[in-house]
Amino acid sequence: MNQAISRIVIIGAGQAGAWAAHTLRQQGYGGMLSVVSDEERVFYERPPLSKQVLAGDMAPAALQLFSDEAIDAMSIDWHKPARATAIDPRGHVVTLDNGTELAYDKLLIATGSRARVPVREWLSLPQVFTLRTPEDAARLGERLAPGKRLAILGGGWIGLEVAATARAKGVAVSLFELGERLCARSVRPEVSDFLRELHREQGVEVELDCGLLELVATDQGTLRLLRDGQQLLEADAVVVGAGAEIATELGRDAGLDVAQGLVVDEQGRTSDPDIYAAGDVAIHPGLGFCIQSWANAQNQAISAAKAMLGEDSPYRDEPWIWSDQYDCNIQILGIPANGDSRLVRRQVGDRQQAFIYLDGEGRLESMIAVNDARLVKLGKRWLRAGTLLPAEQLADPAVNLMALKP
Repeated sequence: MNQAISRIVIIGAGQAGAWAAHTLRQQGYGGMLSVVSDEERVFYERPPLSKQVLAGDMAPAALQLFSDEAIDAMSIDWHKPARATAIDPRGHVVTLDNGTELAYDKLLIATGSRARVPVREWLSLPQVFTLRTPEDAARLGERLAPGKRLAILGGGWIGLEVAATARAKGVAVSLFELGERLCARSVRPEVSDFLRELHREQGVEVELDCGLLELVATDQGTLRLLRDGQQLLEADAVVVGAGAEIATELGRDAGLDVAQGLVVDEQGRTSDPDIYAAGDVAIHPGLGFCIQSWANAQNQAISAAKAMLGEDSPYRDEPWIWSDQYDCNIQILGIPANGDSRLVRRQVGDRQQAFIYLDGEGRLESMIAVNDARLVKLGKRWLRAGTLLPAEQLADPAVNLMALKP
């Protein structure tokens, strides 16, 4: 360990910030560890917000990543709720919105992302919701009662998960997607079609190519959805799931290299050797784009924390995200397939199937598996080993794919 490092600051207390702090202490770092959080609640995971928390099956306290005792043992110098407003790389100082200045030897930016809202004025309407915090989930959950109607703007993963949770609670759901298909940034058309049919079977009204919509509040406490002046429906609540904005402004204003997110190497190091980044805000070093996933935030942060202390710990994990909708666990492994990839469909049953994409030589590029976690685990090994895969055997549900071990 570099003994000259006596002050580390982490900006952000979500998944990435939590695992960075945990790793630093586990690796023996005993210096000052300051964490800046714009929320009072810290070190919790967000994926259950659109599922178990919104459904009322999980208390917010259960989201916490570590026990209270474990967090206390980290001896963190907390600054919450507070917001970092500036980074001075030359002076090695972070300035907070309350005027506090935090000196650092090493700095980790883990500011994540925020919900993108196409019309900022919508946020002033009490019937409009985004889903980023337990408080958001609690407020929305109060609106989801049998017989109510929910409109969802955006056909990405958050929108689909909220739709599934709302339908399970007996809420009528209408989903509007501006593009031609669902989850277009992360899956191929055949998977988009599967998702659309899955939700239609459960009674969700899905409209693609919906065009620009207008929201108008009524005297009855509902919202009217209009297109070109014509009313489409009246909803008790509207969830905006129109993607995310990567919170790069701190790094950008500090002069760091920024593309879609903060540019980092395999150690999580930015263009400034004393500033690191991890999680949603950081570009995956091997892929060149940001990945918004629980696993990426955790593992990239672990690598960055070790690198801060002088350990060679390159982050090279393959992308892996998952989503729970109705009775389907959907896992996505690898980079989004391109038009040249070969699709192999593996159909074991209506609720267990996989979309497997191979390159021109027969190596795995990516897969989307429905209710088949074992296949995903095997796929991770195929990816790392570059295994040549016979398409005919992949497609045959009678073949035990364990025989295709790397």
